[in-house]
Amino acid sequence: MLTAIPLTVIPLILFNALGFALGGDPWAVTRFTVPLMSGLSWNVTLSDLMILLGLAMLFFETLRSAKPALTSTITNHIVSTILLIIYIVEFIIVPIAANSLFLVLTAIALFDVVAGFTISIRTAQRDISFGGTADGTAGR
Repeated sequence: MLTAIPLTVIPLILFNALGFALGGDPWAVTRFTVPLMSGLSWNVTLSDLMILLGLAMLFFETLRSAKPALTSTITNHIVSTILLIIYIVEFIIVPIAANSLFLVLTAIALFDVVAGFTISIRTAQRDISFGGTADGTAGR
């Protein structure tokens, strides 16, 4: 049952929890800095961390969609599509979500849906046999 839940729901839940709990615009505040070899420092914001989390979830979702078409995989595609609709509606309606970070998270959810369907279709095409035998000759 848990495989039917898309991992891209984690950034959505975390975004809403932090956004409403912290209020305002907590995404642009520097959380820590990383010194670079160039002598400069990279200021890491909560927005940067959320994008990295979203990309990591997209990676694992892509791996999951490469499995054979099981009922849970098909359910995952349906729930991913519903989740994308939730992302879009929240971006349009909810004031706290009207920022570039949420748009990038919405794009990640879109890529999850497109990649999931594309990989599943390509995998299913490879699994279909068109009347040939195992040795490649036509069956009689």
